[in-house]
Amino acid sequence: MSGAGVRVGVGTRFRYDGETVEVVEMTATTAGNEVVLKDGRGRIRRLTLKELLFSDRAEVIPEQSGPLSQDVEEIASVVLGQLREDERRSLLERAEHVREVITGYRSGSSELARQGEPRPEYAPGESLEAKYAAKAAELGVGARSVRRWVTVFREHGEAGLAPKKGCASALGASADERWVETALEVMVEHTDTSRPSRTMVIERTRARVIARFGPEVVSQPSRATAFRVLEDLERRHPLFRLSMKRNRDIADRPEGVYGKLRPTRPGEYLLMDSTRLDVFAFDPLTVKWVQAELTVAMDWYTRCITGIRLTPVSTKSVDVSAVLYQCFRPRRAGRDWPRHAVWPEHGIPRTVLVDVEGAIGPGLASPPLVPETLVVDHGKVYVSEHLTSVCRRMGISIQPARLRTGRDKGPVERFFRTLREDLLQALPGYKGPDIHSRGEDPEGEAFFFLDELEDIIREWTATVYHCRPHSSLVDPGLPGLRMSPAQMFEHGMARAGHIEVPRDRDLAFEFLPTKWRTIQHYGVEIDGRRYRGPGLPAAGAKSPYTYRGKHDHWPFQVNPDDITKIYFRDRERTWHTLKWEHAPGMQMPLSEEALAFARNLAAKKYTHVDDRLAVADLLERWNAGLGTTPAERRMALRLSREQAIELPDVDRDTVVSLPSVRRALDDADEAEQATQQEADAAEGDDDAADFEDLVDEDDFYATALKDVDD
Repeated sequence: MSGAGVRVGVGTRFRYDGETVEVVEMTATTAGNEVVLKDGRGRIRRLTLKELLFSDRAEVIPEQSGPLSQDVEEIASVVLGQLREDERRSLLERAEHVREVITGYRSGSSELARQGEPRPEYAPGESLEAKYAAKAAELGVGARSVRRWVTVFREHGEAGLAPKKGCASALGASADERWVETALEVMVEHTDTSRPSRTMVIERTRARVIARFGPEVVSQPSRATAFRVLEDLERRHPLFRLSMKRNRDIADRPEGVYGKLRPTRPGEYLLMDSTRLDVFAFDPLTVKWVQAELTVAMDWYTRCITGIRLTPVSTKSVDVSAVLYQCFRPRRAGRDWPRHAVWPEHGIPRTVLVDVEGAIGPGLASPPLVPETLVVDHGKVYVSEHLTSVCRRMGISIQPARLRTGRDKGPVERFFRTLREDLLQALPGYKGPDIHSRGEDPEGEAFFFLDELEDIIREWTATVYHCRPHSSLVDPGLPGLRMSPAQMFEHGMARAGHIEVPRDRDLAFEFLPTKWRTIQHYGVEIDGRRYRGPGLPAAGAKSPYTYRGKHDHWPFQVNPDDITKIYFRDRERTWHTLKWEHAPGMQMPLSEEALAFARNLAAKKYTHVDDRLAVADLLERWNAGLGTTPAERRMALRLSREQAIELPDVDRDTVVSLPSVRRALDDADEAEQATQQEADAAEGDDDAADFEDLVDEDDFYATALKDVDD
């Protein structure tokens, strides 16, 4: 096998600045080794050996044959990775026969000799021709085949014995390339329209090809071939498989390398957004069913929810400002909240808190911080003069997201989905995310008032969401450790000789193991790490390699001693470096072995209980004792007026629940008595008189407005 190294000495030729030069002298100086070069016109120049070996201006010219990165043949890991299991077993068996011909032992070494080895016909004293003939007779093949196996094995190893596989045909190779490009053009034109049928796209493509190139110029594929071409093009530009809204979102993705804001500390970026909740609520002041709209503020670095406000019907700019204010002055934690859900008043740097003296009491419901940049969409409440003036006063920059680009605020959008799936759908009054998911009568179920629903969301956020490990909260030094938003906040507070010259610098990539991965719109993912960079083909592009019978995987070279970047070679035989998305935050390489060790330590140190069981228990308690009958719902109308006045908590020995839910429950005896009263009142159909008997309107509104002002 030819070597990849080349000797550097007198007589070695280099290509320097486009000219061929030859080493005529090597000297050692106090500054280091130097070489004297002579070009074709007899000019002499002196360079340091370091400049000659490592500069991009110099390139060694090998005198003997050897591997180069521009070679047509693939590296061994790529060739072997495309084999099926049966092909791999056959190749390993053939390699054993070849090693037996060469050495007399199937393992290739006398130290690992099997029983009966070496056999007489393959003994060391036998000639190669005799061994070829013996092996040919044993396997039932020709002696020339055995001789060819030995030759390629000596040159390329086991990879040389692999069956030759040509590169996969290009996209739509069975059809004319002009027809394929025209079909893709027609598909792109239907991005903003209703979904067309495949037949219509094919017919329009044929008509456009004839009009553009003339009849009989471009061969028209058969119907079956055209359908296969559209299926391949679907991976480049979805049109038939997904919803048209999803297709438009994919079409709007940037074509270049993905970039994003990279928060490096808590408070650097604050995400704010509003969404209409998929659950009905009851307004205690108007005694009406209302749609509830939730506005939250999320710290991007820690994913901590720093502000929550639930408003009826719609959100106003003052509501958004109130949520922003909660970042400066968080709400108080509940009296009965668990200790791990309460943020301490001390232990946080003074520069983070606006008013240290004001942070007294049982604890805070969320971490206090001063945001530097506010990331919002183009909603009227977020671009209003009120909010912009507040941000200008507080020294907060406003970074508007791109129009109709929800992924610019992806973390907060994901929080809304988590809230719906883990909490809202288990609450009474849940109506589903759309009309197709709506129940028969969600308004007829038991319900929560607006303030109760906000307390439940706030408590769930503090007790469950802030304490549950988040898949996106990782430390670049410990990517196997999944931290919770609370832990990430604490983490954010604590931060701030002899060489052998290869003949080609790019040959080093071939020493690295190969990982087969698909190319997605966000880049390449390997073991949970995402890489991206220039040189990657488009997402969904057909691979020329065959991996497990498919053409959607590409080979990537991974350095186990430095997983901050991987390497990829394109069709032009040019290598590209793809960087890990967390690499900019690292100061040194990180090995896979160190990562595995760190993951084991993190798993022992940061062990979390199963939160799903805890959440299921909370949801079950929230539903305990809630009224479902019409009489009980009418009783709730009366209680809604009383709810504006703070009622004492009713503790039960038989039911353990969140404090915010306990305030919504009544004693079983009182509920039964009120039900009977409602049944009597229903006979006279005089609910208004009952309301006047229970509470005086003047006193009620006066107290209610007092609570609102407070």
